[in-house]
Amino acid sequence: MQMFDWYRAAAPAERRTFWGCFSGWTLDSFDNQVLAFLLPTLMAAWHFSRTEAGLIATSSLLAAAIGGWVSGILSDRHGRVRVLTGSIIWFTAFSIIAGFTGSYHQLLVVRALQGLGFGAEWAVGAALMAEVINPAHRGKALGLVQSGFSVGWALAAVVTGVLLAYLPPSIAWRSAFWVGVIPALVVLLIRRYIPEPEIFREMKKATGGAIVATWRSSFRRDVRRSSLLAALLVTGLQASSYAIMIWLPTMLVQVRHLPVSTVAVMATLMSAGSFIGQVSFAYVNDSLGRRFTATAFCLCAVLLTGCYLFIPMDAWILAALGLPVGMCMNGAFAGIGPMLSELFPTQIRTTCMGFSYNVGKSIGALSVALVGAVAEHLGLVGSIALFCSIGYLCAFVALAFLPETRGRDLTSIAPSEDPYDQVSLLDQASPIRR
Repeated sequence: MQMFDWYRAAAPAERRTFWGCFSGWTLDSFDNQVLAFLLPTLMAAWHFSRTEAGLIATSSLLAAAIGGWVSGILSDRHGRVRVLTGSIIWFTAFSIIAGFTGSYHQLLVVRALQGLGFGAEWAVGAALMAEVINPAHRGKALGLVQSGFSVGWALAAVVTGVLLAYLPPSIAWRSAFWVGVIPALVVLLIRRYIPEPEIFREMKKATGGAIVATWRSSFRRDVRRSSLLAALLVTGLQASSYAIMIWLPTMLVQVRHLPVSTVAVMATLMSAGSFIGQVSFAYVNDSLGRRFTATAFCLCAVLLTGCYLFIPMDAWILAALGLPVGMCMNGAFAGIGPMLSELFPTQIRTTCMGFSYNVGKSIGALSVALVGAVAEHLGLVGSIALFCSIGYLCAFVALAFLPETRGRDLTSIAPSEDPYDQVSLLDQASPIRR
């Protein structure tokens, strides 16, 4: 099939990198989404409120923002693969510990610590894939890597659904946290055979191994505007997506009064739609451009989400509509990796991507807790709709001002001319060309 010609033409190292990034993002998604499907069970067992439930999910996402920014800096200093390997070990270890918790507050602390590892996977993995693949196929490769999110979401729905159906609740939710160790071992095995990107190795050689990435790099004069607009874009998409994904199972159980097993089936269909949307976005992205494709997907998501939330329908129609809702709601995320990787120079690429993505993700994550709090006054459906609307408005504003970056050569991004910026001097001296 012609749609996979780019993969067949890729070098072995590019293929290994693709599967290493795809599997890592799938595992990250799985460990993240397991909690969403366990919240109704945990709320019943430990008797905590919706606001407290939202706080658990938000604490993990806020910690991921800190971990992602720090990991981006470490990746620019010490290498992409090394940092990604450490992140897998970190969040898998805390997933195991989460299965041994015995109270709400214990789980809150453990999930926050686990979140530090979650933050590394997206920004560093996206930069790694972007630096390895042919620029003409960057949108397809990174979009397909992003589709691993949907695979992880589906696996979380299936695994938790099966465990909750066939095991006592007190054992089922613990097992759901523990089972993540199995795919983690597979990911670590794949990553043993992934080299650092040539563009990164040459950059380190050209700079003499000097440390150029710091927490201030995201605010350099030449990248500041891009960093903030990218953060606003991610804020909008994450706020809308998390408001739906984290609270959807609870809404369907508590508002629509559907059984947990049916909710798991619906979420699986929505995640299938998410996968289709991200794969579709990946290919359209390289043809029509980053901004146009993202704007079109967001517009469709606004319309479909409104129908999903407010139009009364039976379970089968809800399930069927979940497919296109998932396509548009999460399909737009397939364009973030290519766009952000094409905005920043190699020396500070993962630092800036880590800042933009994870600051946006942390602010967007506030919608999880706010949905729970506002639901006490507007109802759960109205609260979800409110924060989805605010999120997509932020995304539209950011897309209106971000540049089109399709197919940009990562070694040709202009460095800063700020005479007080030592990084710019290193950039200007770099002979790197792909």
